Amino acid sequence: MNGLLIGRSAELRKLLRVLEIAGDGTAGVALLGGDAGIGKTRLVSELVAQARERGFNVLIGQCAELGDALPYLPLADALRGAGPALRAAIAERPVLEQLLPGGEIAPSTGLTQQRLFGSLLGLLGAVQPVLFVIEDLHWADRSTRDLLVFLSRMLQTERVCLVGTYRTDDLHRRHPLRSVLAELKRLPSVTSVEVGPMATEEISDYVATFGEMDGRELREIVHRADGNPFYAEELYAALSEGETFPDGLASLLMSRVELLSEPGQRVLRAAAVAGRRVEDMLLREVSALPLADFEEAVREIVSRGLMRVDGYGYAFRHALLQETVYTDLLPGERTRLHAAFAALLTSPAELAHHHLAGHDLAGALRASAEAGREAERLGAPAEAHRHYDQALSLWERVPDAAELARESRGDLAFRSAIMAADSGDNHRAVAQLRVLPPMSPVYERLSYYLAELGQDEAAVQAGDAAIETATTPAQLARALATTARSLAWTERHAEVAPLARRALEVARSAGVADAEISALIVLAMLSELEGDFTAAAARYEQAASHSSGDLAMDLRAQFARARLLYEQGELTRAAAATEPGIRTAEEAGLKWSTYGTDLRFLRFLIHYVAGEWDAAERLATTFGARVGTVPEAILSSFALFIEVGRGLPAAESRLDWLRPFWTSELATYMSRGMAAEDALWKGDPATAWEHIQACLAKLIPADPGNLRICATGLWALAELGRTDEADDLRRRARTAVAGPDGNRGPMGLEGRAWALRVEAEWSRVNGHHDVPLWQSVVDAFDYGFVYETARSRWRLAEAQLATGDRDAAQTTWTLARDAATALKATPLLSALDEFGRRARFTTPTAAGSLTARELEVLSLVAEGLTNREIAERLFIAQKTVSVHVSNILAKLDASTRTQAAATARSRHLIPDA
Repeated sequence: MNGLLIGRSAELRKLLRVLEIAGDGTAGVALLGGDAGIGKTRLVSELVAQARERGFNVLIGQCAELGDALPYLPLADALRGAGPALRAAIAERPVLEQLLPGGEIAPSTGLTQQRLFGSLLGLLGAVQPVLFVIEDLHWADRSTRDLLVFLSRMLQTERVCLVGTYRTDDLHRRHPLRSVLAELKRLPSVTSVEVGPMATEEISDYVATFGEMDGRELREIVHRADGNPFYAEELYAALSEGETFPDGLASLLMSRVELLSEPGQRVLRAAAVAGRRVEDMLLREVSALPLADFEEAVREIVSRGLMRVDGYGYAFRHALLQETVYTDLLPGERTRLHAAFAALLTSPAELAHHHLAGHDLAGALRASAEAGREAERLGAPAEAHRHYDQALSLWERVPDAAELARESRGDLAFRSAIMAADSGDNHRAVAQLRVLPPMSPVYERLSYYLAELGQDEAAVQAGDAAIETATTPAQLARALATTARSLAWTERHAEVAPLARRALEVARSAGVADAEISALIVLAMLSELEGDFTAAAARYEQAASHSSGDLAMDLRAQFARARLLYEQGELTRAAAATEPGIRTAEEAGLKWSTYGTDLRFLRFLIHYVAGEWDAAERLATTFGARVGTVPEAILSSFALFIEVGRGLPAAESRLDWLRPFWTSELATYMSRGMAAEDALWKGDPATAWEHIQACLAKLIPADPGNLRICATGLWALAELGRTDEADDLRRRARTAVAGPDGNRGPMGLEGRAWALRVEAEWSRVNGHHDVPLWQSVVDAFDYGFVYETARSRWRLAEAQLATGDRDAAQTTWTLARDAATALKATPLLSALDEFGRRARFTTPTAAGSLTARELEVLSLVAEGLTNREIAERLFIAQKTVSVHVSNILAKLDASTRTQAAATARSRHLIPDA
């Protein structure tokens, strides 16, 4: 009613604080709750105005009571209203563009919801800063709620402010938004803003801005409004129109509606059936008034402030008004109006809603089935499942149901089960599949979901049934591949290889690419377990070279190929192998999917192991520290490798965020293992030992993860001067090497190196200086693991000095120090310098003083390039190259370019030729 914002300064300050922090580069979320009419929209309007003044791109989407029927309605609404910069970015993301009017829904290639979420995250990151507002979350569909949770967790360093509003008085005990709000409000990145009734003085000041009134009228409005500004506005409007004050807001609203002419009331009642908003053409058709009468009626409604012009139609000034008018309709009147809208609409989801409300069961079944298929293509599995289930619930009450749905009941129920699983409800999917007719596709999916739930025996039984009931080669191929996967970790594992080979043969013959890839991955895994890494690599290569049309399967194959190369020490090839998968994941919006994330983890590890720590640190900054779930905690833990290794202050803050997730096995292993190393570098072996014990309590003795933990534990025991637990750690590590049955087979290069490190650390705890053993550790890590090679050389140098070989110790120490300097591994470098001072070693001048540009020039000198060729390669002057070469020769104490190259290689400043 007026442009002033009165009495909400505290709430606005909280919202602006989130906006300011987002503008500075730390994404934030604000959840704005309050009763209907309390002033949430007015606050948001002020926030939007200030955001635009600060240069923010603004997206505003509104949920509606049809939210459960229309997936991603507020997102589609926000994208429709996007400005030019956002529009251009949306056009580059087809998954988002299909939400716009006229957008074509592309055929699914799997993981559609994750692609949509990832694409939106990419959009928000591309057009920063952004204010994204989602209004009326109490009406949000399941997929929108999932999107809200995803963005709240994944937005980290983006300049994005996400705001959601909701009605507190609508949140009954079982409302689906309640659990979402409870989950999100635990996140430190989320600010909760509760908007309560205005104080008497504030509501008085607010009402006084409306217009002329005497003191008695002002006091009456303030008293009746009870701090609710919308109620106050309606009371003043009634007063201005000469009305008395009926009891209750609903009566007051209807008293204003009743002042309309009969055509005006007729149009308003039709608009209420449409929802909060309605298009002009639809409203005109349903109202069935002559054009002139319709326009006069709408003009009257708008002039009284009951509705406002909104784009190509009209919107109720407040949702409460629409709800009140709708509730006041007679049952028959409501049914007829719903049927009238259904006759004009084309959206399956809206049709389903209006047909059902209009008691047209046949129309509702037909529209629900089609709405389910559309939601499935859009990547809204929860809504698809809901629509399919609604169609199934009407099946027995509608003649010719299969013809109306355009598929059999069994097929529709099968699709419903798949969508239940895709929305995360495997239990619901299993329950639905178990009552379907016995068909191979049903059993195959049942086997897959049971295996996901850890019910291996039931999964194998379903897999056997899938094979027995297969009627086509395609069905048989998928049944065989899924059953082989289900059998892998059961007592029938001897059957896995024959089944997988048969699956591969049938899949290739029938041209079923997804089954072929699945079978190849299973066979490759078996080859790994048998120690035949050449065969495993070949099969992973075959799997990754295929495109199945199923993005999840394709990314799984890409990851498996790159992982094996990494574990075999083929770091350059492994790095190259991650690139296609990472690129596919980013282009498809699947950067945060399971395998999209795993591929980025792997790329980080390759950088870390290969000594490319600047690149590793850049990647680590994308692994958000503000975590709210176990998967996020595991992701965040990877960053600790570089943060602890370099002694960065961020490690301490990250560990604080991770502490609540130390009940998870993997999160404990990842983060507490690194917390132990951090404590050791800081001279606190007692705390390190506590972390080690906690890790060991989570790991089964045969888990290979024990090796690194046991090695770190022995380091802690050596610092504590305790030998009593050392034997237990070595015994546990040896069990991990042997495997649960003593027949694990050969380990990868890194695993073998850690096993040797355990033996060497055990020797050190017991006071031995075993030079050959520490040399074997160095040699084992020297396949390319720069940091661990340097750490092992530290201990080798200590052993060499203790056994009297001072020259060898000096050389080993120098190599370790050069590597630590190049890595900027401050804790290790400090330890090496302390050891060097005690040993009175001569500090080298080479590695520590070579600049990044000098290292670039040095690598090209080692390739045999002339100064002119180096200048052309680096786009610098030949004279500048000459200066760099002179500096390099001086720093390396070398007289020739060849000698400089040889010295650099011996100190691992550049790769070997």
